[in-house]
Amino acid sequence: MHASSQNNPRFLLVAAISGRALAAAARRAGYRPLVADFFCDTDTVALAERTAKLPGDLQRGIDGAAIVDTLRALAGSDRPVAVVLGSGFERRAEIVDEVARHFPLAGNRAAAIRRVKDPQMLAKDCAELGIPHPAFRWDTPADPENWVVKAVGGAGGAHIARANGEPPAADRYFQRFVSGRSVSALFVGGGKSAQVVGFSRQWLSPAPAAPYRYGGAVRLRRFDRSRAAEINRWLSGLTLRAGLVGLCSADFIGDANGYQLVEINPRPGATLDIFDSIDAPLIEAHLRAASGEPYRLPRFADSMASMITYAAAPVPQFPAIEWPDWTADHQSPGTKLIAGDPICTVFARGRSAGATQRAVNIHARQLQYQWEGDRT
Repeated sequence: MHASSQNNPRFLLVAAISGRALAAAARRAGYRPLVADFFCDTDTVALAERTAKLPGDLQRGIDGAAIVDTLRALAGSDRPVAVVLGSGFERRAEIVDEVARHFPLAGNRAAAIRRVKDPQMLAKDCAELGIPHPAFRWDTPADPENWVVKAVGGAGGAHIARANGEPPAADRYFQRFVSGRSVSALFVGGGKSAQVVGFSRQWLSPAPAAPYRYGGAVRLRRFDRSRAAEINRWLSGLTLRAGLVGLCSADFIGDANGYQLVEINPRPGATLDIFDSIDAPLIEAHLRAASGEPYRLPRFADSMASMITYAAAPVPQFPAIEWPDWTADHQSPGTKLIAGDPICTVFARGRSAGATQRAVNIHARQLQYQWEGDRT
């Protein structure tokens, strides 16, 4: 399931809520992506050999009954090397096993996904492995101001809210609020151990209805070596227990006393763009690790950031914009947007994480004037 495959040309099936980053990573690795996602936006269409609308929607999630037929139609007579699944499958892990019955899956099966996305199992594994992890509970806490409420299997931050005395529900849980800096580790699972690709600092883009909405991330050039080794040991322990394979990410909150593991995302995630490299493509590492084969990881001499820009107010008709080459995930002209809809992803590079984060913010502001004028 990798570069030396006899399947030629090398097609790769991609399915995700948004498939653009995976399609770009597949191209960098020399694959020809066939992409099913919810948006089919202009740059995904440009990157892909073919695209299809992933069945379902953002509100109800992916339609498991129709996905195999969609992927079969998308593949047509081509024989993909593998299927790579991105965001959107954590809440419906059974869909992953259904896809794997029909296509060679490069990535985690349902059992591994459930193990790390089930708050009870994750808390138990963390306790037994000595990994600091915020307390969790299913019942409503007496001090809700010290807790957040999360959707089981949720990803991306939009599903998180401050607890407000909500009654218990089967599909959500409470996690003790931890203050500190948000750091994510991108890692490759090899079934028995993990290798950290690198660390990024993340920030939020809060909205009234989504106070923990994901804003962006910057790749860190420097990270304390002993902390990095400790985190790598923790992730190796969890990888062995769950049998994690391929690209995954882990979110931590850190302060002067160290880091607490908040969440594991058992798939290629939001920081793929800022860690990928033409010299050592991460899709290749993902495919090889999923097959139990050796892989190379990229090395970095600078920093890179990505940031999602959202509409601050309704846009009745999105204008035709000449997009700079430091953007992706472009909103289509003529689209009607409500406040909070994503507009695009903005990138920047720099010598340090701080300078790069400032640069990406400047880029985002420059761009916003084009559709919002001086209201920003």
